[in-house]
Amino acid sequence: MKNMRTQERIANGFIHSILGILSFVWILPIFWLVLISFRKEPGSYTSYILPKSYTFDNYIKLFTDTSLFNYPRWFLNTLIVAICTAAVSTILVLMTSYALSRLRFKMRKPMMNIALILGMFPGFMAMIAIYHILKSFGLTQTLFALVLVYSGGAAMGYYISKGFFDTIPKAIDESAMLDGANKNTIFWKITLPLSKPIVIYTILMSFMGPWMDFIFVSVIMKDNYQNYTVALGLYRMLSRENIFMYFTRFAAGAVLIAIPISILFIYMQKFYVSGITGGSTKG
Repeated sequence: MKNMRTQERIANGFIHSILGILSFVWILPIFWLVLISFRKEPGSYTSYILPKSYTFDNYIKLFTDTSLFNYPRWFLNTLIVAICTAAVSTILVLMTSYALSRLRFKMRKPMMNIALILGMFPGFMAMIAIYHILKSFGLTQTLFALVLVYSGGAAMGYYISKGFFDTIPKAIDESAMLDGANKNTIFWKITLPLSKPIVIYTILMSFMGPWMDFIFVSVIMKDNYQNYTVALGLYRMLSRENIFMYFTRFAAGAVLIAIPISILFIYMQKFYVSGITGGSTKG
């Protein structure tokens, strides 16, 4: 018994050591980025690790010196696109998932399989076709076009939400139908209130897309500088002619765009985990 406890302590100590090392590896780049954002010396490369002097000017100039890089406008663009995309995508995903979970129709399984297979292909494979479709409708270089692109294929990510809806007992739906409720009423007034974790999960995933995407916005926006999002705008700071003067400002901008996502994840962490694990009301 004593030997088993000793072995268990050794195993736990080993696991904690591995987790500690991994945590250090994950946190180190973030810590370095924050340090660079406060560094006073310009340039992307220095022969030393810790800055010799610190300043808040990198953050201040992001919002005051907008002649070349209009960071406030880009941040606002990204926020607008992210909120609209999250709203549209969440509704599409949840309605599609509920229909595939609760309704039975002839082409249900083939449709699910096709959507699952298509979802395995990266979205940028179709970006040229998408660009020309948007161009034919005169929608290129607009924020509305970004919302359409980010939310257009959202319903293909139905499988996680469907798995969650599958865990909600169908007896609840049957009881509601006996009381005169239709499918629409059951979805909006019964199923969704019981599905808070998956709703939060879907909102978070949809909200993150515009913050991180670079490929589609660069193709759609082209040279429309004012409608850039932060991902494309910050990338422009790293061009050969700008990187020396703007690298530390780029680091400051990268830190700022991480704040909204971090706050959302910290605040909604328990719902996010429940949404992934598929927990729901049992009985």
